[in-house]
Amino acid sequence: MSQIHISNLTFSYEGSFDNIFENVSFSVDTDWKLGLIGRNGKGKTTFLNLLLGKYEYAGTIGASAIFDYFPYPVTKKQMGLPAAEFADELKHSCELWRVVCELEQLHENAEILYRSFRTLSPGEQTKILLSILFSGENDFLLIDEPTNHLDRQSREQVKAYLAGKQGFILVSHDRDLLDACTDHVLVLNRQTIEVQSGNFSSWWENKQRKDQFARAENEKHLKEIGKLKNAAARSSQWAEKNENTKIGIDPVKDHDRGCGTRPYIGAKTKKMQRRVKQLENRINREIKEKEELLVDLEQAVDLKLTPLSHHKETLVNIRDYGIRYGMANKPLFTGLTFTVKKGQRIALHGENGCGKSTLIRMILQKAGVITPASSEKTPLVSTDRMSAISARGTTVIESGCCETAAGLTISYINQDTSWLRGDISHFCEERQLDKSLFCSVLRQLGLERVQFVKNMEDYSEGQKKKILIAASLLTPAHLYIWDEPLNYIDVFSRMQIEKLLLSYQPTMVFVEHDARFRERIATEVVEF
Repeated sequence: MSQIHISNLTFSYEGSFDNIFENVSFSVDTDWKLGLIGRNGKGKTTFLNLLLGKYEYAGTIGASAIFDYFPYPVTKKQMGLPAAEFADELKHSCELWRVVCELEQLHENAEILYRSFRTLSPGEQTKILLSILFSGENDFLLIDEPTNHLDRQSREQVKAYLAGKQGFILVSHDRDLLDACTDHVLVLNRQTIEVQSGNFSSWWENKQRKDQFARAENEKHLKEIGKLKNAAARSSQWAEKNENTKIGIDPVKDHDRGCGTRPYIGAKTKKMQRRVKQLENRINREIKEKEELLVDLEQAVDLKLTPLSHHKETLVNIRDYGIRYGMANKPLFTGLTFTVKKGQRIALHGENGCGKSTLIRMILQKAGVITPASSEKTPLVSTDRMSAISARGTTVIESGCCETAAGLTISYINQDTSWLRGDISHFCEERQLDKSLFCSVLRQLGLERVQFVKNMEDYSEGQKKKILIAASLLTPAHLYIWDEPLNYIDVFSRMQIEKLLLSYQPTMVFVEHDARFRERIATEVVEF
């Protein structure tokens, strides 16, 4: 066991006027299973890259451990090759037999190492890269969002695999994964950093207690400050009134006042003014103490939604429905039957590649949001652009019934964020969104104002996803269709969105692999 010492770490990106880290100091052990928690844009991935030595920084990072990072960058050339041929390019001196042993722990057959990497499912690709990562010895591993885009089975296998390992930092917003796989947490709070023993749930329970205490103390401070302000105001009034009596003596009315009266009144007034100054200093100290107390308090603002009401009760009707691509012998699915009625929140659930996103595209096509012939990225009613069905280069053959209500307005969030370019002003102009309102929603989702002047291609993946979510929330719609909306979204924002959907209860069809989110939000789960 060794330690990683961070001392007075300060870092900001070139051209940026805000520091990601400023005079940060802490230590962690290399045999910990460390969960890294924080809002989007707080610097989780940046911190991993600093450990890897990718950026210049002020301060010191002291470590005797060798770092390795997941996910490995796989080149376009490597995508066309079997992983067995380029594994040693990803991890120096990687031995294939060790990779095979790791794959067995992930319940995966070694034959996937000899298939073209491009043809593998996201789950199979993730398992291969994790197996390569853990095939070394005595490395301290930096694991960044390993379960994004993975289906339930792959997530469970990765979760069980990581639970049996140690010596890593895990960046994830999946609460179940953090609970199962970590024994310490490193938390990037709003203005401080803390290291704590335990998993996500134990940290969250402690944080809620701490926040509750901070709020109670804040109330006490506010009452005390109010009393001090009243006392200061009274003393100031007395001093001013007393000072006014120094001049303008009437010998008849004030016959009892002699030559020594004026100095006496001046001394008394000066004493009162000193008391006022002392009260003001105490007020300032109380305010400063209150600000320090609330510096890391998470005060999530309630989000708002404006769903439309359709005149029909049933918005989508799927009956004995199936889809097959072109010349493929095996259909994606058959015999699918369900309806989407007003107020229902339908979760589409199944393994990667089973046809969930394809079904969503077909519903959008039936509603007139996209056309099957278009190969361009067509602007949607709400948040996104997406390729038409024909972009797969083959014909879609349907069976059964898939129909939508006439005049249906849909607000859609796609998985892809790579198309986001330019600034927020241009994005709002294209989608006819009120910029000030849009920025207000982004602030409520935790984006700092400094981000609003940047181009969206420079955002983190989580910040890009919040752009799409904010645009969807501002688009009045009969039906909200969200395809994996929470990938890269931080835990705090997930809780905000959960509260929003439970409060407004919009009609939804969504795909989401976060088990806790699905269990809380879905009124019905359609299994593929």
